[in-house]
Amino acid sequence: MAGNEESRRSASEIFTVFLRLGLTSFGGPIAHLGYFRKEFVEKRAWLNEAQFAQLLSISQFLPGPASSQLGFSIGLLKGGLPGAMCAFLAFTLPSVFLLILFAGLSSFLSGPVGVAIVHGLKLVACAVVADALLSMFKNLCPDSRRRAIAVAAAAVLLVFSSSYVQLLVILLGGIAGVLLLREAGSSTATPGIAVSYGHRTGAMALIGFLALLLTLPLFTSTTPNLLSVAEAFYRAGALVFGGGHVVLPLLEDSVVTQGWVSPDQFLAGYGAAQAIPGPMFAFSAYLGTLIPSGSGALLTAAVALIFMFLPGFLLVVGVLPFWSSVSHNSLAARVIAGVNAAVVGLLGAALYNPIFTSGIEGTRDLAVALVGLALLAVWRVSPLLVVLWCVLASVVLVLI
Repeated sequence: MAGNEESRRSASEIFTVFLRLGLTSFGGPIAHLGYFRKEFVEKRAWLNEAQFAQLLSISQFLPGPASSQLGFSIGLLKGGLPGAMCAFLAFTLPSVFLLILFAGLSSFLSGPVGVAIVHGLKLVACAVVADALLSMFKNLCPDSRRRAIAVAAAAVLLVFSSSYVQLLVILLGGIAGVLLLREAGSSTATPGIAVSYGHRTGAMALIGFLALLLTLPLFTSTTPNLLSVAEAFYRAGALVFGGGHVVLPLLEDSVVTQGWVSPDQFLAGYGAAQAIPGPMFAFSAYLGTLIPSGSGALLTAAVALIFMFLPGFLLVVGVLPFWSSVSHNSLAARVIAGVNAAVVGLLGAALYNPIFTSGIEGTRDLAVALVGLALLAVWRVSPLLVVLWCVLASVVLVLI
């Protein structure tokens, strides 16, 4: 069992392993899952295939950053809460450092070349999100009913784009899954997960998740202070299904609509996040650095980062003790299938607004973004090369 004492690892060992992954795991959330399987199933045998599959199912079932939740779960099983924290910090800090550095340098990107670099990063966002949408549509909408759910979700969100409507669409997607997707099947997970705590601790974590989600809005305002930053990022982290790319519209509604961060800063940072290893949710630290909270850039970045990841981790701690009794439930499988289809629609709406409308200014931009999409979807090159292509092409088009 993964939770047995003989299989436990020291916090320092967990930190070292995850730090190497945090420095080298390019390619986004889906690629991270492959890195984790190779490292912890094939190379180190910390988990067997069944245990890894169950942790992967949990990370897909819950809202939050799927790859980071998977890493947090592995750290939790192998080293308890200290191991989970070491896994999170080691995997996340390299990308946080790079994005905060980019935020600090962004003010110097004001000349023609600097503006072109920022614009190129916005084109990266167009290509990466389009590729993610195509992949998710293929995998999560394999039949006409799920495609209909996705199209309906996108249509609603193109008209009504607030975070509350996004949540309603996700909930309706789950209901549609129960009513329409009776052939979606059930989880095939088998027993094999053991944690060092019981149902009581899990229930306390779930209560903490709900308490923060319901009470943080009572102490916030549209003025950017630490409490309002905590609420905005906690809400985004608590409501996002589907991982890194899907958080884009939730964060855009939280920080751009309220005027805390400009659309150009937002999309430039999102594009920069494609060029670095580690989790997409580290993007929150970049945004926190730019938000004028009055409490200092680094402290605001830390608050944004912590509250972005906190809801997903509370859910992992809460669900693990109960998972074995839920994983075989066919009703849960249909809810997940419907939610996933709605998430595809959410991402499709986000691809148009704000990504396409803010990034594509003409046919030349469209051509650059389409080449970037082809590099990802057809030739399967590293996202880092797509970043280099879009930025260099943007600079060249300005100079000629």
